[in-house]
Amino acid sequence: MPTREAEILYPRALAILDDLRKLEDELATTNKGVAGELIIGASTIPGDYIIPALAASFKSRYPAVSFEIRIGDSGKIINSIINNELLIGIVGAKLPSKKLVYQPFLEDELILVAAEGRDLPDTIEPEDLAGLPFLMREEGSGTRKNIESFLARKELDIDHLNICATLGSSTAIKESVKADLGVSILSRYAMQEELQAGMVREIKIKGLTMKRSFYIITAPKRTLPNHYRLFFNRLMEECTA
Repeated sequence: MPTREAEILYPRALAILDDLRKLEDELATTNKGVAGELIIGASTIPGDYIIPALAASFKSRYPAVSFEIRIGDSGKIINSIINNELLIGIVGAKLPSKKLVYQPFLEDELILVAAEGRDLPDTIEPEDLAGLPFLMREEGSGTRKNIESFLARKELDIDHLNICATLGSSTAIKESVKADLGVSILSRYAMQEELQAGMVREIKIKGLTMKRSFYIITAPKRTLPNHYRLFFNRLMEECTA
């Protein structure tokens, strides 16, 4: 177990190392331009549907930069930032912590989707959800936390749902919806192509709009290396685009 002295020393040692890396980056920038590996943590939706396009545009401007995108649920990415395993993360849930800085990123909407052939009206009452075979994300998922919060507004609990399967990714749920295993609440980002192709359809829930923000998370005591700082600025540009 770390001692009290170690708890004081460790973050300060990290800050010193960050300053050394920043100095190296600044010296390298004067000679070779922007270069280095960017390791970005992301929850499923931003990791699968948002970050890849931003990484591609960033790399076209800075070809010497390489990317690694580590995808996990929001809880896992948040813990990786807290434990100094990652410098930047993008998540769909905001968990309070003095060790993190949250910057609002893009807005998303969660929607109820069903296979095109499933016999459902275009709009249902919130209480009708309990009678549908429901596909749910795993514990720790930002999408699951958001669903719990939105349903609570209508005095509904996840325990009220008829959950027929719990799956570990939005892709697995999306494929299961298309196969008509059940219905689910998913990100509009994740379902754009399927909605446009007519593979699934959106079912409105009367009186319930489920909009949420994604967040960029960093550790306030960590200094971002130059190529990280530039990518962070690129993410911020996307916020105001």
